Amino acid sequence: MKLSNKYAARPAAELPMLFQRILQNTIRDYFRRQKVRSLWTTQMSSLGGPDGDDDYDPLETLEVQSNSNPQGAPSDQLQQAQTLEIIEKALHKLPQRQRQAFLLRYWEEMDVAEAAAVMGCSEGSVKTHCSRATHALAELLKDKGISL
Repeated sequence: MKLSNKYAARPAAELPMLFQRILQNTIRDYFRRQKVRSLWTTQMSSLGGPDGDDDYDPLETLEVQSNSNPQGAPSDQLQQAQTLEIIEKALHKLPQRQRQAFLLRYWEEMDVAEAAAVMGCSEGSVKTHCSRATHALAELLKDKGISL
């Protein structure tokens, strides 16, 4: 699709090399994205999981509960609400660009190109902002004593 959308006017002799370059870049972007996602989840999991569970996802413990179907003890719900509030405050402490990049990439699940288009910056800037935001959030949460 990229080839036909951007390079339709190019001579046919150039198309194989352009296709090869687009393919290589797409593969590299995929693996970079996976590396960033695994780095982020590794940092969040370093906050600690119960009993050293490798498949533990700290974000799953913070799902918003429906009022129509309350689950768990009220004390657990209160603790969860307080933890969510601390995370939201930590997000607001981040610089605007880092917070924006982090939320677009991980909460809105946009890829780097989409986030860059929304933010009006380069893909490299989005990656840098996400990395810095992830490190800062992990430190802020550790300082608050949160072990998810």
